[in-house]
Amino acid sequence: MAHSHSHDAGISHSHDDPFNGHGHSHDILDGPGSYLNREMPLIEGRDWKDRAFTIGIGGPVGSGKTALMRALCLALRDQYNIAAVTNDIFTRYDTLAILSRFSGHYELQYRTSTNKIRRTNREDAEFLTRHKALAPSRIRAIETGGCPHAAVREDISANLLALQNLQRQFSTDLLLIESGGDNLAANYSRELADFIIYVIDVAGGDKVPRKGGPGITGSDLLVVNKIDLAEAVGADLKVMERDAAKMREDGPTVFAVVKDGKGLDHIANLIISAWKASGAYELSLQRWKEGAPRGSGSVDE
Repeated sequence: MAHSHSHDAGISHSHDDPFNGHGHSHDILDGPGSYLNREMPLIEGRDWKDRAFTIGIGGPVGSGKTALMRALCLALRDQYNIAAVTNDIFTRYDTLAILSRFSGHYELQYRTSTNKIRRTNREDAEFLTRHKALAPSRIRAIETGGCPHAAVREDISANLLALQNLQRQFSTDLLLIESGGDNLAANYSRELADFIIYVIDVAGGDKVPRKGGPGITGSDLLVVNKIDLAEAVGADLKVMERDAAKMREDGPTVFAVVKDGKGLDHIANLIISAWKASGAYELSLQRWKEGAPRGSGSVDE
């Protein structure tokens, strides 16, 4: 029976609201998940001209997602035509974005319901731009609101539109997307990401892999980052390796120090292998045979 009540904190809520007051529902998990039974990429019928093979990067706050985005951009941009979308948490802005110049830097702005322009912080996108990972026009920033997982799972429309717009503008070979920081229960919709990378780091403790959840078990690749800090934080890498292999049923896991490039070649090779296996690579081969330039062009605009 539907009813509303308050708890000790005095915050009332109604049990007849399936969205719990924030606009979307959450998946109910009945176990840690299974790598072998994970959702698979939706390859059949995919129009790669509409949206290129898309790599989704997720993980908790501070695990190294943006550092991995930058490293992959640097590793892939000279040989492949790529672009990127980042997600950050904002409030009270809709998703009509306007890219403009502000004090000599690209800023992403959102138009409010009063038709005024509000400048927003787009930290991850600015990090990529500041470090010259790609040209600013090849980077888009998306506002996610209070639940960053919703923008890559339940309501992917803003991210999907950004990826499609980048595809129309640049005819990319590969697209990268970074979710906002979230917990182990978050993962990408297969309608958005063809290859899912989940990033954790040793600072969270060596118990993290055995906790499971969609990020750990449902990703195509698990990256355990910042392994250089293991001794300092008391994390046992052998325990993490054992538990990751068990929880992921021997699915691929890379132990890395992303900021130093350790493990990056392995990560990039797994991405390229998945891209070629998907069939999307054939479209790029056709473009190159027709004279399309390789790479992502200059980072300066």
